[in-house]
Amino acid sequence: MNAVAVIPARGGSKRIPRKNIRPFAGRPMIAWSIDAARASGCFERIVVSTDDAEVAEVARAAGADVPFVRPTALADDHAATVPVIGHAVRWLRDHDAGAAQQVCCIYATAPLLEADDLRQARALLQQPGTDYVFGATTFAFPVQRALVRNARGLIEPLNPALIGCRSQDLPETFHDAGMFYWGFADAFAAERPIFGPASRAWMLPRHRVQDIDTPEDWTRAELLFKAYKDLYPR
Repeated sequence: MNAVAVIPARGGSKRIPRKNIRPFAGRPMIAWSIDAARASGCFERIVVSTDDAEVAEVARAAGADVPFVRPTALADDHAATVPVIGHAVRWLRDHDAGAAQQVCCIYATAPLLEADDLRQARALLQQPGTDYVFGATTFAFPVQRALVRNARGLIEPLNPALIGCRSQDLPETFHDAGMFYWGFADAFAAERPIFGPASRAWMLPRHRVQDIDTPEDWTRAELLFKAYKDLYPR
């Protein structure tokens, strides 16, 4: 079954300017995601969806296609992932008679993504009743025992009935890793929600999951990346 990767990479980023093409470990950030997609062998085509000419130039130099300019309405701070990928899928269907049946959204800021993650997660997509498979990881601490501050600034348990439970007696919880989302093209085109009853999770180790939204995140991600590459050289 044909598959295409779509990497959303708009030009604007307020907290980390030019985040998607800023140098990370010596290369533009987006190049790491393009490398993982190419190394996976899963895709007939790797497409970058961007509104920015410089991002497009960097993406092409790294080996991706940039066949269209993302509409302005889908390139602001409020643009959600599914509509952006849905737009790409519909554009490819309108302009490519052999458009893929499977699509993988890969974030441009996923330098710790491995090609094997993409291959293994794609295999999960074949399970009956599945629309999407996304990368996920476990919380490091039981979320059921979370604490909050009340209006007076004093501490209260979020779930008082569970605050005394042992961690091993609570169900394991996990969260979106913010790396990739495999899905059928029809699901993306119809903009069905990713986190729904037709979704499965491909579990990733916590040491390879890092949001990169702030300068502090960026520094931590570079340290994780260096440590990981030192331990597992390629």
